[in-house]
Amino acid sequence: MGQVTIYLDNETENKLKKAAQSSHLSVSKWVAGIIEEKIATEWPQDVVNLAGSWKDDFPTIEEIRSGVGQDSARKGL
Repeated sequence: MGQVTIYLDNETENKLKKAAQSSHLSVSKWVAGIIEEKIATEWPQDVVNLAGSWKDDFPTIEEIRSGVGQDSARKGL
């Protein structure tokens, strides 16, 4: 497992420690989690589960277009 050294100002370091502590994680695990989240190449499962979940609430294309008038005639190419 690799090791990385980073340099932080005191204020940032204190915020980092508080964030890790509030998550009940070590600073190393908290930072590793943030890095993994930022470099992920797939959508989180919660987002994947949303796909199609609105289909019953979303109007059909016919309903959307029902209030639209007739298109104007267009010149051929």
